[in-house]
Amino acid sequence: MTEENITRINLDGKELILIGTAHVSKKSAEQVKEVIEEEQPDSVCVELDEGRYQSIKDPNKWKDMDIFKVIKEKKATLLLMNLVISSSQKRVAKQFGIKPGQEMIQGIDSAKEIDAELVLADRNIQTTFARIWHGIGLGGKAKLMVLITSSIFNKDTISEEELEKMKTQDTLNAILDEFTTSFPKLKKPLIDERDQYLAQKIKEAPGDKVVAVLGAAHVPGIKKELYNEQDLKKLDEVPPKSKVPKMIAWAIPLLILGIIAYTFYTNPSAGLYQTLSWILWNGSFSAIGAAIALGHPLAVLTAFLIAPLSSLNPLMAAGWFAGIVQATLRRPKVDDFENLADDVSTAKGFWNNKVTRILLIVILTNIGSTLGTIIGGADVIRVFLENL
Repeated sequence: MTEENITRINLDGKELILIGTAHVSKKSAEQVKEVIEEEQPDSVCVELDEGRYQSIKDPNKWKDMDIFKVIKEKKATLLLMNLVISSSQKRVAKQFGIKPGQEMIQGIDSAKEIDAELVLADRNIQTTFARIWHGIGLGGKAKLMVLITSSIFNKDTISEEELEKMKTQDTLNAILDEFTTSFPKLKKPLIDERDQYLAQKIKEAPGDKVVAVLGAAHVPGIKKELYNEQDLKKLDEVPPKSKVPKMIAWAIPLLILGIIAYTFYTNPSAGLYQTLSWILWNGSFSAIGAAIALGHPLAVLTAFLIAPLSSLNPLMAAGWFAGIVQATLRRPKVDDFENLADDVSTAKGFWNNKVTRILLIVILTNIGSTLGTIIGGADVIRVFLENL
């Protein structure tokens, strides 16, 4: 058995065997099978949470997704982020004719074959996203959306040799250094905190011998964190939402309404101009967002009509209404849900699938509405100052 990419640690009477894998590598899956069969561990830890584990057990769960529920629960952006992030892995996996995450699937199957305890060692992905979203600020959110969306159009291919090089320590550290430089706030919740979480779950796994199947990026951090005690409860906390954005969200529409009302009182024609400016800027940019996503004409019209009102009410969003109209008129078929996992691996599929189309309409309509609010609000204030 080759010891490449395998780390052995003896800690508190336990033998911990860490396998550093590439998530789309045939060799990684083969090595996982070989190690587990030879070592016969008491427990096998895999870098999965309950949600991703269920997705592996039931790959057809997309068929049961309620797109209306996704929109109403404000999860369109989260779902789109999940799909986009997984698309790059799917592209590489498709290139080599393997399933993404095959080494995790192999870890699950091998654990079952030798009757070892299976431990889902990773943190809930929604908790990780929430902690990322909370910590990167407005500019970081915009940068992150651009970063992950651009990956849809990335058609680069890599050799299997290059893929295997990703598992070496030197290359890995270089990648992490570059990653930290370009987006330092993302590394903490995405890599560092999960290293801590995974390390603690591995230490707590039952039995005297534990095999852990891990993405190679986590192995250096886990090796360090195994010697520290981690507070899983604290790492599982979803940061409370700040009250400041909510206060600003209510203050801006109240200010706009107050300014328009005052201008109407002092100069009705200027007040009328302000009202029309607010409606046209908000409605137009929101409708443009829906149109860019190739929404149904009635979804585009809905975006135009709703945006001037929703921009004055933080509890509403034009994208939700445009998305619901689109979902009603262009209701996704069973095929759209069945093909979702494959469609997100290409730009054409991502764009043509009715499910992702609805998600794009929701998000681009809301972005357009936000831009319209900024420009329309600035114009309302300009007219107000000119009429003082």
